[in-house]
Amino acid sequence: MDTATADANVTGATEPTAPGRVCPIAYRYPPSVFAQPAGIQARVLYVVGGLYGNPFALDAIEALAAAEAEPPVLLFNGDFHWFDTDAATFASIDQRVSRHPALRGNVETELAGDDDGAGCGCAYPDSVGAEDVERSNRILRRLRRTALEFPQVRDRLAALPRFAVAEVGARRIAVVHGDLQSLSGWSLSEESLRDPLNCRAIADIARGAAIDIVASTHTCLPVVQWLHAQSGAPVLAINNGAAGMPNFRGETGGLITRISVRPPPFAVRYGTRMSSTAPAGGKEGQGKESVHVHAVDLHWPADAWMQHFRQAWPEGSDAHRSYWQRIAHGPAFDPAQADRLAVSQDGPA
Repeated sequence: MDTATADANVTGATEPTAPGRVCPIAYRYPPSVFAQPAGIQARVLYVVGGLYGNPFALDAIEALAAAEAEPPVLLFNGDFHWFDTDAATFASIDQRVSRHPALRGNVETELAGDDDGAGCGCAYPDSVGAEDVERSNRILRRLRRTALEFPQVRDRLAALPRFAVAEVGARRIAVVHGDLQSLSGWSLSEESLRDPLNCRAIADIARGAAIDIVASTHTCLPVVQWLHAQSGAPVLAINNGAAGMPNFRGETGGLITRISVRPPPFAVRYGTRMSSTAPAGGKEGQGKESVHVHAVDLHWPADAWMQHFRQAWPEGSDAHRSYWQRIAHGPAFDPAQADRLAVSQDGPA
């Protein structure tokens, strides 16, 4: 889940076990799960994190998919619900997402349950202030009231997996909502990826499972960076930030992650090409195609989305207080802060 804005109030931190701060045990999984065979095979894969109930963002994703030479696999890696508290939008978002493979984020996990102990399930760090945390908990409670009208949807959300392993070309991809150990983990946030020890730990986990790329969301600010393990080739970490909200200062559109054996047929924000050499642990006969990994911009009619948002969340409401500045003007975050490929060199050519 999202930090509300990049300028989160850090005063008045709540207890680490308070709703919205705690990471439930059921959210956790051993890193060894990523050693399993890939359950998703694709030549073009879109990883869509943090749609947040924005139907205009979903329109934009479908338009991009239609521009591809071959149909992409759309994999929603959690938090596709959030602002969609009116029943019609909630039902439409869920019906459209259900056509594709999906993971449950903390939002879907909490919508499927009835226990308020985890709050929104975001497991917010101390850098996010108490007021933001409490507002997120109230947003979740309001959205759950909408979800209660759709018991079959709640059952479907409860059954969604927490992670996936995909394969594009010769590359194995761990797709997560949070990180490699928890559905709501923060070790793949842009802030956490400034820590060399954390980066090494993530790379070592990934390499131990023959993973070449880790694709995440949850922390809601984008980043792409090479991570260096103690042995073996570097691992590429890419966090798309949010598909359904702006990611950069002064902008109004979202981002998704595109991973493909084909170069993108449209302009991209940033990214890299991983060579055709099969990675350690790759299958015999693989490695014939390079894999292209990019952050791709989503463009939607900003005025229409803002009007839609204000109808559900008018001025003074919890979501308006936490998110309006970002929706209207973007967060205090720039593309150069997200694109770290130049400063984390030595990745595959």
